[in-house]
Amino acid sequence: MDLLRHLRHFVVVARELHFERAAEVLGMAQPPLSQSIQRLERELGAVLFDRSQRQVRLTPAGQLLLGEADELLAGERRLRNLIDQVRRGALGVLRAGVPPETPAVTLRALLDGLTARAPGLDLDLHELTTGEQLRMLTEGRLDVGLLHQPVDAAGLRFGPAVDVPVGVLLPRAAPLARARQVELADLAGLDLIAAPPATAAGWHDHLLAVCREHGFTPARVRHARNPEFLFGLVLAGGAVAVEPEAVARREPRIAWRPIVGAPLVRRTSAAWPSRAAHPAAPMFGQLAAEVLGLAEPPPGPATIASAARPWPVLFEAGEVVPDHPSGVVRS
Repeated sequence: MDLLRHLRHFVVVARELHFERAAEVLGMAQPPLSQSIQRLERELGAVLFDRSQRQVRLTPAGQLLLGEADELLAGERRLRNLIDQVRRGALGVLRAGVPPETPAVTLRALLDGLTARAPGLDLDLHELTTGEQLRMLTEGRLDVGLLHQPVDAAGLRFGPAVDVPVGVLLPRAAPLARARQVELADLAGLDLIAAPPATAAGWHDHLLAVCREHGFTPARVRHARNPEFLFGLVLAGGAVAVEPEAVARREPRIAWRPIVGAPLVRRTSAAWPSRAAHPAAPMFGQLAAEVLGLAEPPPGPATIASAARPWPVLFEAGEVVPDHPSGVVRS
């Protein structure tokens, strides 16, 4: 027996104390409603309505059941709402990975955005390279990851991709830093500092291929996982790195210069398993694309407080000025 359905019928009859009016409220015929109440009475072993008079009245058993039924039905509504939120990804735990070099403002924007869209969702965030995220996604130990393309992996779905221009990181005192833009061929004879292939094999191979295609075959490739180690190698001289502008902002002695023709961009997108995907994974992917893809700065200090524009800008093209710490002046 569908007890909750019969209880809903009972509550309406108990409020109306009239079977015909109750049937109209419920949008059903009176005979099936009477049968539903009779079945509930048989199931509970008690008479719920006194039908001996012209007016229907609740029996003591009916009065007791009315209070209990209200609580049961309210609990059912709460339960259905909770299950619906879990199904939509608004509740539960989302295990997500982000690259180690992700700027603090990006993390803050991502966390605040998820809080605004799914307040009941618990985000279990991990700092992982693209290679580590791919492995954990395949093993089912991660629900969604933020990956640097290209990646060669079956069984994944991808969110919207965002392309971020990369440029050359140079010591501010280097002669090449005086130029507004740098040709890749101008870097001939220098070492290239890059993340190890295992961190993002697709990007590593793509970077080297584009450098060679544009006349820059590094004297050697030196690997750095930690930004501080990368900065140290650049400042030591004889080596350059190719990174997004945001990386250079962490070190005032480093200048960032765009590459002539912009032959390199870092494409990033969220990825999650095609099968049995977490309901919140597509939402995370869409939010990550919005956070990474902003092109204009918010008015005033960078904050997350504005409801209309809750995320700060990560990248903006500006005028290159050699004596500016980052090489870029905001307009």
